[in-house]
Amino acid sequence: MIYRNFSKRQNLAMTWWNRPGLKEHDAIICDGAVRSGKTVCMVVGFFLWSMACFDGKVFALCGKTIASLRRNVVLHLQQWLGGVLDVTEHRSDNRLEVRTPDGKRNTYYLFGGQDEGSYMLIQGITLAGALLDEAVERGIIEDSIVYRDLFDTKLMGLLTAMPREIISEFKRRYAMCPREATDWYYKYSQESNYVRAERISKDMKWTHETEYGTLDITINLSKPEKDPRDIAAIKRQKESTYPKCQLCPENAGFVGDAKHPARQNLRPIPLKIEGEDWEFQYSPYGYYNEHCILFNTKHTPMKINRSVFGKLFDVVDYFPHYFVGSNADLPIVGGSILTHEHFQGGRYVFAMEKADMEKTFEIMKYPNVKAGIVKWPMSVIRLVSDDRDELAKCCAFVLETWRDYSDPSVVILSETDGIPHNTVTPIARKTENMYFCDLVLRNNLTTKERPLGLFHPNPTLHHIKKENIGLIEVMGLAVLPARLARDIGVLEKMMISGQSLYALPEMASHAKWATEVLGRHPEFSAENAREILKQEIGEVFLEVLKDAGVFKRTEEGQLAFGKFIHKLETT
Repeated sequence: MIYRNFSKRQNLAMTWWNRPGLKEHDAIICDGAVRSGKTVCMVVGFFLWSMACFDGKVFALCGKTIASLRRNVVLHLQQWLGGVLDVTEHRSDNRLEVRTPDGKRNTYYLFGGQDEGSYMLIQGITLAGALLDEAVERGIIEDSIVYRDLFDTKLMGLLTAMPREIISEFKRRYAMCPREATDWYYKYSQESNYVRAERISKDMKWTHETEYGTLDITINLSKPEKDPRDIAAIKRQKESTYPKCQLCPENAGFVGDAKHPARQNLRPIPLKIEGEDWEFQYSPYGYYNEHCILFNTKHTPMKINRSVFGKLFDVVDYFPHYFVGSNADLPIVGGSILTHEHFQGGRYVFAMEKADMEKTFEIMKYPNVKAGIVKWPMSVIRLVSDDRDELAKCCAFVLETWRDYSDPSVVILSETDGIPHNTVTPIARKTENMYFCDLVLRNNLTTKERPLGLFHPNPTLHHIKKENIGLIEVMGLAVLPARLARDIGVLEKMMISGQSLYALPEMASHAKWATEVLGRHPEFSAENAREILKQEIGEVFLEVLKDAGVFKRTEEGQLAFGKFIHKLETT
């Protein structure tokens, strides 16, 4: 294609939004002969306008089909915008990321719009310059993340089908195939914007190879941080106990407020788990594919006991294509919500599931159960059987034996002053007729030197990961704080230039580690800095998992693990 100088009308089509007398208009329509430059001018103008006026927003590009959109537009963007804007295409999720030299970044989703049903393809994606901005301009809502979220959830709630309709359709599809039911429900949860796919796509993700398998690393950028106006609104708001927590069934349809997210577009699916009423939904900010949550409809505390294994196996019977697990039930080693019984699951294979058993053993009381130690940084016992009832009893036996187990030689104490310390993080799955349950041994003992937990990330790792190690991390997926996204960029520049990190207070916590990284990588340069930092962060997460292990991956630790296994074999 040959390009010549733009005509006055073509220039106008690209820049009207910034011209006196025209910029107060909302849109432009171009009509002209075939190959008169309409596509080039409209596309270039759209990108110039959106990148000049917005930052961190989501837009849509629509063609008759995505293939034609790629052929006629995306293929030429570097030529049209090169030198002005940087364009990166993510083909797997039909998304473009566009950046300016000064750091602005917007996301553009590609859609095919060939019939009247195509609106469903963009339902749930909040497009910048549309309803929310209009609501702010008219004074309907305050211009803050919290109030924008409250308003867009209210709008999507009006468009989302009634609960009885969602439940009926799920049951109809489930009767044909459980996987078809969850496929449909997950897609609908995205379309209704309950699962915020466009925000999840902002998370930084990579993998890290270790002797234990491939770890997943995620820097969580999907949950928006509250701005000062939101924080002020929270302080002004009266305390409320409704809903009691974010897992209670009363959340469905809740209008939300400055402290509690709106849930008008939430449509949970009722289930019977061990004869109790539970509900099933997806996480709005999932960390992996089809990240789901199952919760007791009663506001009852988390408790790992005999009954929990029957509940987990009920779930994998109901959804045999999903894994399901529970956070531990004690502080420090448990999840963020210990006051409401719930599980997490989904369609994802974590590194721990792929890890082999490095040693097998027999539990005499349960001859139909295969048992073994998993080759993993933490202390994991895997139990496998085609007899669900016997497996559940065996899991309960291991749990109860561990609850009362102490080994002072490796500072494992079952209790101090009547306060229990031992529990497990259980994870279940099913393959054809075989049931699997991984029991991760946990202990929440604290000491004067380690007040956050003896089996918690040690203080030298807190600059990367200080938070509790819950179910998701246990299986090999690091959920790292959003601050690291900024820190990585600053670290790159300062380490390349040789600047002292101690000179910048917010970087000082990384200084010792960064010096060690440079010592291990004399090849550190602008070309490889980012990859080296990712690799080293992956190594930190591996150390985090080792710290959380009750029996260390040392000769002494493994001998101590063997003593506990012997107790299981002979009791």
